[in-house]
Amino acid sequence: MKSSALVFSCVLLVASSFTAMASERPAHFKGKEVKTLAEAVVNFKEANQRFAQLQSAQLTPEAMAEIHQLTYSMEVALEKIHQETAQLKVVLEEVHIASEKMDTTTVQQQGALYLKNATTLVK
Repeated sequence: MKSSALVFSCVLLVASSFTAMASERPAHFKGKEVKTLAEAVVNFKEANQRFAQLQSAQLTPEAMAEIHQLTYSMEVALEKIHQETAQLKVVLEEVHIASEKMDTTTVQQQGALYLKNATTLVK
């Protein structure tokens, strides 16, 4: 009986400490929305430039709050970039296989799609 009361007390203590930690965390923000790879790349570049400026200076509470908010937009942009590059990999593989088979139509069509998106990444 004593051991179950001790376990219950420990569980209660751990749960209350998690609640206290969660209430101490800053507010959450919605990241800047992106619909295209181009938007994601622009947002990612701009957010990283701002982050570099903030990070290289004194990290005041205001700077830390801005960094916290920036990370949401950076995460949204990275997720879109990840999705698009996964698809880009599929398209490139289609070009690769088509080039082995001398399938010029697929190389032209899928190659154009690949280059459009790849060029967006390296601008």
